[in-house]
Amino acid sequence: MTAKFEAASAEDPIFETADPSEIIRHVEGKRVILRGMLGVRPTVFRVFLSDPEACLRDWNELQRVWTYMNAGDAQVCRPLACAAKAGILALADIPGTPLLELLYDSAPDKRAEWLKPAAHWLRTYTSPTETLAEVDTRQWIARAERGLEAQAFNRLRKLEQSILSETTRLAGAIARKDWRKAISHGDFHPNNLIAEKTRLTGIDCGGSLPAPIYKDMARFLMHMGRRGMIPSGKMWLGVDAEGLDAFADTFAMDEVERNVILPFFLGAEALMRAETRDLSKSRIRRAQDMSEALLEDLKAIGT
Repeated sequence: MTAKFEAASAEDPIFETADPSEIIRHVEGKRVILRGMLGVRPTVFRVFLSDPEACLRDWNELQRVWTYMNAGDAQVCRPLACAAKAGILALADIPGTPLLELLYDSAPDKRAEWLKPAAHWLRTYTSPTETLAEVDTRQWIARAERGLEAQAFNRLRKLEQSILSETTRLAGAIARKDWRKAISHGDFHPNNLIAEKTRLTGIDCGGSLPAPIYKDMARFLMHMGRRGMIPSGKMWLGVDAEGLDAFADTFAMDEVERNVILPFFLGAEALMRAETRDLSKSRIRRAQDMSEALLEDLKAIGT
Protein backbone atom coordinates (compact mmCIF):
# COMPACT_ATOMS: atom_id res chain seq x y z
CA MET A 1 0.00 0.00 0.00
CA THR A 2 2.86 2.36 0.77
CA ALA A 3 4.28 1.87 -2.71
CA LYS A 4 0.83 2.38 -4.24
CA PHE A 5 0.27 5.67 -2.45
CA GLU A 6 3.77 6.89 -3.27
CA ALA A 7 3.05 6.22 -6.94
CA ALA A 8 -0.29 8.04 -6.62
CA SER A 9 1.45 11.07 -5.10
CA ALA A 10 3.86 11.19 -8.04
CA GLU A 11 0.91 11.04 -10.41
CA ASP A 12 -1.25 13.64 -8.62
CA PRO A 13 0.14 15.80 -5.78
CA ILE A 14 -3.22 15.78 -3.99
CA PHE A 15 -2.41 12.23 -2.85
CA GLU A 16 0.52 13.63 -0.84
CA THR A 17 -2.18 14.60 1.69
CA ALA A 18 -3.62 11.06 1.78
CA ASP A 19 -3.64 9.38 5.19
CA PRO A 20 -5.26 5.92 4.99
CA SER A 21 -5.83 4.55 8.48
CA GLU A 22 -8.27 1.60 8.36
CA ILE A 23 -8.81 -1.37 6.06
CA ILE A 24 -12.52 -1.76 5.38
CA ARG A 25 -12.30 -4.65 2.96
CA HIS A 26 -9.66 -6.73 1.19
CA VAL A 27 -10.59 -8.86 -1.80
CA GLU A 28 -7.40 -10.82 -2.35
CA GLY A 29 -5.74 -10.12 -5.65
CA LYS A 30 -8.43 -7.63 -6.71
CA ARG A 31 -8.87 -4.59 -4.47
CA VAL A 32 -8.45 -3.06 -1.04
CA ILE A 33 -10.86 -0.51 0.43
CA LEU A 34 -9.45 1.82 3.07
CA ARG A 35 -10.84 4.63 5.17
CA GLY A 36 -8.79 7.70 6.06
CA MET A 37 -8.30 11.34 5.15
CA LEU A 38 -7.44 13.28 2.02
CA GLY A 39 -6.31 16.60 3.40
CA VAL A 40 -9.07 17.55 5.85
CA ARG A 41 -11.79 15.50 4.13
CA PRO A 42 -12.90 12.06 5.41
CA THR A 43 -12.21 9.75 2.49
CA VAL A 44 -12.56 6.20 1.28
CA PHE A 45 -9.72 4.96 -0.92
CA ARG A 46 -10.38 2.24 -3.47
CA VAL A 47 -7.09 0.55 -4.40
CA PHE A 48 -7.06 -1.67 -7.49
CA LEU A 49 -4.67 -4.63 -7.33
CA SER A 50 -5.50 -5.98 -10.79
CA ASP A 51 -7.23 -4.82 -14.00
CA PRO A 52 -5.39 -1.48 -14.37
CA GLU A 53 -8.06 -0.11 -16.68
CA ALA A 54 -10.77 -0.53 -14.02
CA CYS A 55 -9.59 2.44 -11.97
CA LEU A 56 -10.05 4.96 -14.78
CA ARG A 57 -13.27 3.27 -15.92
CA ASP A 58 -14.77 3.55 -12.42
CA TRP A 59 -13.61 7.17 -12.12
CA ASN A 60 -15.26 8.14 -15.40
CA GLU A 61 -18.50 6.42 -14.44
CA LEU A 62 -18.59 8.07 -11.01
CA GLN A 63 -18.01 11.48 -12.56
CA ARG A 64 -20.85 10.84 -15.02
CA VAL A 65 -23.33 9.88 -12.31
CA TRP A 66 -22.20 12.63 -9.91
CA THR A 67 -23.45 15.24 -12.39
CA TYR A 68 -27.07 14.30 -11.66
CA MET A 69 -26.93 12.50 -8.29
CA ASN A 70 -25.17 15.08 -6.12
CA ALA A 71 -28.15 16.43 -4.17
CA GLY A 72 -31.52 15.38 -2.79
CA ASP A 73 -32.52 12.02 -1.35
CA ALA A 74 -30.84 9.89 -4.05
CA GLN A 75 -27.10 10.48 -4.29
CA VAL A 76 -23.79 8.81 -5.01
CA CYS A 77 -20.58 9.37 -3.07
CA ARG A 78 -18.57 12.28 -4.39
CA PRO A 79 -15.51 11.38 -6.51
CA LEU A 80 -12.51 13.32 -5.16
CA ALA A 81 -9.38 12.24 -7.00
CA CYS A 82 -7.98 9.56 -9.27
CA ALA A 83 -4.46 8.25 -9.80
CA ALA A 84 -5.26 5.89 -12.64
CA LYS A 85 -1.75 4.56 -13.25
CA ALA A 86 -1.26 3.84 -9.54
CA GLY A 87 -4.77 2.37 -9.36
CA ILE A 88 -6.26 4.48 -6.56
CA LEU A 89 -9.58 6.29 -6.36
CA ALA A 90 -10.43 8.71 -3.57
CA LEU A 91 -14.12 9.08 -2.73
CA ALA A 92 -15.93 11.09 -0.08
CA ASP A 93 -16.67 9.08 3.06
CA ILE A 94 -20.41 9.07 3.61
CA PRO A 95 -22.00 9.53 7.06
CA GLY A 96 -24.91 7.24 7.85
CA THR A 97 -25.85 3.58 8.26
CA PRO A 98 -25.79 0.81 5.63
CA LEU A 99 -29.42 0.13 4.78
CA LEU A 100 -29.55 -3.56 5.71
CA GLU A 101 -28.03 -2.78 9.10
CA LEU A 102 -30.61 -0.04 9.55
CA LEU A 103 -33.45 -2.45 8.69
CA TYR A 104 -32.27 -4.92 11.32
CA ASP A 105 -32.11 -2.13 13.90
CA SER A 106 -35.50 -0.63 12.98
CA ALA A 107 -38.88 -1.53 14.46
CA PRO A 108 -40.53 -4.16 12.22
CA ASP A 109 -43.41 -1.83 11.32
CA LYS A 110 -40.94 0.83 10.06
CA ARG A 111 -38.78 -1.34 7.80
CA ALA A 112 -40.96 -1.25 4.69
CA GLU A 113 -40.73 2.55 4.59
CA TRP A 114 -37.31 2.21 2.92
CA LEU A 115 -38.46 0.04 0.00
CA LYS A 116 -39.77 2.82 -2.25
CA PRO A 117 -36.77 5.13 -1.57
CA ALA A 118 -34.44 2.27 -2.55
CA ALA A 119 -36.37 1.72 -5.78
CA HIS A 120 -36.31 5.48 -6.41
CA TRP A 121 -32.52 5.52 -5.96
CA LEU A 122 -32.04 2.83 -8.61
CA ARG A 123 -34.49 4.52 -11.00
CA THR A 124 -32.58 7.78 -10.62
CA TYR A 125 -29.31 6.02 -11.41
CA THR A 126 -30.50 4.14 -14.49
CA SER A 127 -32.98 6.53 -16.13
CA PRO A 128 -30.51 8.61 -18.23
CA THR A 129 -29.15 5.53 -20.02
CA GLU A 130 -32.26 3.38 -20.30
CA THR A 131 -32.94 1.84 -23.68
CA LEU A 132 -34.76 -1.10 -25.26
CA ALA A 133 -32.81 -4.16 -26.36
CA GLU A 134 -33.63 -7.62 -27.63
CA VAL A 135 -33.97 -10.19 -24.88
CA ASP A 136 -30.96 -12.49 -24.48
CA THR A 137 -31.26 -14.81 -21.48
CA ARG A 138 -28.31 -17.07 -22.33
CA GLN A 139 -25.64 -15.47 -20.14
CA TRP A 140 -27.98 -15.37 -17.15
CA ILE A 141 -28.93 -19.02 -17.52
CA ALA A 142 -25.24 -19.88 -17.89
CA ARG A 143 -24.35 -17.98 -14.73
CA ALA A 144 -27.19 -19.68 -12.88
CA GLU A 145 -25.88 -23.07 -14.01
CA ARG A 146 -22.37 -22.23 -12.77
CA GLY A 147 -23.79 -21.15 -9.42
CA LEU A 148 -25.72 -24.37 -9.13
CA GLU A 149 -22.55 -26.37 -9.76
CA ALA A 150 -20.85 -24.47 -6.91
CA GLN A 151 -23.65 -25.09 -4.40
CA ALA A 152 -22.09 -26.80 -1.36
CA PHE A 153 -25.28 -28.19 0.23
CA ASN A 154 -27.13 -31.15 -1.25
CA ARG A 155 -30.54 -30.14 0.10
CA LEU A 156 -30.17 -26.69 -1.50
CA ARG A 157 -28.80 -28.11 -4.76
CA LYS A 158 -31.90 -30.28 -5.20
CA LEU A 159 -34.16 -27.26 -4.72
CA GLU A 160 -32.04 -25.16 -7.04
CA GLN A 161 -32.18 -27.72 -9.82
CA SER A 162 -35.95 -27.24 -9.83
CA ILE A 163 -35.54 -23.46 -9.66
CA LEU A 164 -33.27 -23.62 -12.70
CA SER A 165 -35.90 -25.59 -14.60
CA GLU A 166 -38.57 -23.00 -13.82
CA THR A 167 -36.23 -20.11 -14.63
CA THR A 168 -35.40 -21.73 -17.97
CA ARG A 169 -39.12 -22.10 -18.65
CA LEU A 170 -39.59 -18.36 -18.07
CA ALA A 171 -36.65 -17.65 -20.38
CA GLY A 172 -38.52 -19.37 -23.17
CA ALA A 173 -41.59 -17.25 -22.50
CA ILE A 174 -39.72 -13.96 -22.97
CA ALA A 175 -37.68 -14.99 -26.01
CA ARG A 176 -38.06 -12.78 -29.08
CA LYS A 177 -39.25 -9.87 -26.96
CA ASP A 178 -37.54 -6.67 -25.83
CA TRP A 179 -36.47 -5.68 -22.34
CA ARG A 180 -35.00 -2.54 -20.84
CA LYS A 181 -31.26 -2.13 -20.36
CA ALA A 182 -29.26 0.65 -18.72
CA ILE A 183 -25.95 1.34 -17.05
CA SER A 184 -26.76 -0.01 -13.60
CA HIS A 185 -25.04 -0.17 -10.23
CA GLY A 186 -23.85 -3.74 -10.76
CA ASP A 187 -23.83 -4.83 -7.11
CA PHE A 188 -27.01 -3.27 -5.81
CA HIS A 189 -27.63 -4.73 -2.38
CA PRO A 190 -28.99 -2.85 0.66
CA ASN A 191 -25.62 -2.36 2.36
CA ASN A 192 -24.40 -0.48 -0.71
CA LEU A 193 -26.94 2.21 0.16
CA ILE A 194 -26.04 4.45 3.09
CA ALA A 195 -29.05 5.91 4.89
CA GLU A 196 -28.87 9.28 6.61
CA LYS A 197 -32.25 10.76 7.62
CA THR A 198 -34.25 10.58 4.34
CA ARG A 199 -31.20 10.40 2.06
CA LEU A 200 -29.80 7.26 0.42
CA THR A 201 -26.28 7.48 -0.96
CA GLY A 202 -24.96 4.72 -3.18
CA ILE A 203 -21.47 3.36 -2.60
CA ASP A 204 -19.35 0.83 -4.51
CA CYS A 205 -20.56 2.43 -7.74
CA GLY A 206 -18.44 2.93 -10.79
CA GLY A 207 -17.90 -0.58 -12.11
CA SER A 208 -21.20 -0.31 -13.89
CA LEU A 209 -21.94 -1.76 -17.31
CA PRO A 210 -25.10 -1.91 -19.42
CA ALA A 211 -27.38 -4.68 -18.15
CA PRO A 212 -31.10 -5.44 -17.99
CA ILE A 213 -32.56 -3.11 -15.36
CA TYR A 214 -34.20 -6.05 -13.55
CA LYS A 215 -30.85 -7.58 -12.56
CA ASP A 216 -30.09 -4.98 -9.88
CA MET A 217 -33.65 -5.22 -8.52
CA ALA A 218 -33.29 -8.99 -8.17
CA ARG A 219 -29.91 -8.56 -6.47
CA PHE A 220 -31.39 -6.14 -3.92
CA LEU A 221 -34.47 -8.23 -3.13
CA MET A 222 -32.69 -11.60 -3.10
CA HIS A 223 -29.91 -10.28 -0.82
CA MET A 224 -32.59 -9.60 1.80
CA GLY A 225 -34.68 -12.67 1.05
CA ARG A 226 -31.92 -15.22 1.54
CA ARG A 227 -31.21 -13.62 4.92
CA GLY A 228 -34.85 -13.79 5.99
CA MET A 229 -35.29 -10.00 5.84
CA ILE A 230 -38.86 -9.37 4.63
CA PRO A 231 -39.50 -5.74 5.66
CA SER A 232 -43.23 -5.71 4.89
CA GLY A 233 -43.86 -9.19 6.30
CA LYS A 234 -45.36 -10.21 2.95
CA MET A 235 -43.48 -12.57 0.64
CA TRP A 236 -43.71 -13.45 -3.04
CA LEU A 237 -41.05 -15.40 -4.94
CA GLY A 238 -39.04 -15.74 -1.75
CA VAL A 239 -38.55 -11.98 -1.39
CA ASP A 240 -40.44 -9.02 -0.01
CA ALA A 241 -43.67 -8.62 -1.99
CA GLU A 242 -43.97 -4.89 -1.29
CA GLY A 243 -40.35 -4.44 -2.31
CA LEU A 244 -41.04 -6.18 -5.60
CA ASP A 245 -44.07 -3.94 -6.13
CA ALA A 246 -42.00 -0.85 -5.25
CA PHE A 247 -39.54 -1.58 -8.05
CA ALA A 248 -42.28 -2.55 -10.50
CA ASP A 249 -44.25 0.64 -9.80
CA THR A 250 -41.25 2.97 -9.72
CA PHE A 251 -40.05 1.64 -13.08
CA ALA A 252 -43.61 1.59 -14.52
CA MET A 253 -43.30 -2.05 -15.56
CA ASP A 254 -45.79 -3.70 -17.83
CA GLU A 255 -47.31 -7.10 -17.04
CA VAL A 256 -44.58 -9.09 -18.79
CA GLU A 257 -41.83 -7.22 -16.97
CA ARG A 258 -43.49 -7.52 -13.57
CA ASN A 259 -44.79 -11.07 -13.81
CA VAL A 260 -42.27 -12.86 -16.06
CA ILE A 261 -39.00 -10.95 -16.58
CA LEU A 262 -38.44 -9.87 -12.96
CA PRO A 263 -39.30 -13.39 -11.67
CA PHE A 264 -36.83 -14.77 -14.24
CA PHE A 265 -34.06 -12.61 -12.77
CA LEU A 266 -35.03 -13.54 -9.22
CA GLY A 267 -34.67 -17.21 -10.16
CA ALA A 268 -31.30 -16.59 -11.81
CA GLU A 269 -30.05 -14.44 -8.92
CA ALA A 270 -31.01 -17.10 -6.40
CA LEU A 271 -28.64 -19.52 -8.13
CA MET A 272 -25.77 -17.24 -9.12
CA ARG A 273 -24.57 -16.75 -5.54
CA ALA A 274 -24.15 -20.18 -4.01
CA GLU A 275 -24.04 -20.71 -0.24
CA THR A 276 -20.67 -21.83 1.15
CA ARG A 277 -19.63 -24.08 4.03
CA ASP A 278 -18.47 -21.19 6.19
CA LEU A 279 -22.01 -19.83 6.62
CA SER A 280 -23.96 -20.41 9.82
CA LYS A 281 -26.66 -23.08 10.10
CA SER A 282 -29.29 -20.38 10.59
CA ARG A 283 -28.20 -18.64 7.40
CA ILE A 284 -28.44 -21.90 5.45
CA ARG A 285 -31.88 -22.55 6.94
CA ARG A 286 -33.07 -19.10 5.84
CA ALA A 287 -31.67 -19.69 2.35
CA GLN A 288 -33.57 -22.96 2.16
CA ASP A 289 -36.80 -21.28 3.28
CA MET A 290 -36.32 -18.61 0.62
CA SER A 291 -35.62 -21.19 -2.10
CA GLU A 292 -38.69 -23.24 -1.19
CA ALA A 293 -40.93 -20.17 -1.34
CA LEU A 294 -39.33 -19.01 -4.60
CA LEU A 295 -39.84 -22.39 -6.25
CA GLU A 296 -43.48 -22.64 -5.20
CA ASP A 297 -44.31 -19.22 -6.67
CA LEU A 298 -42.29 -19.75 -9.84
CA LYS A 299 -44.31 -22.89 -10.56
CA ALA A 300 -47.51 -20.87 -10.26
CA ILE A 301 -46.47 -18.32 -12.91
CA GLY A 302 -48.22 -19.04 -16.18
CA THR A 303 -46.50 -18.40 -19.48
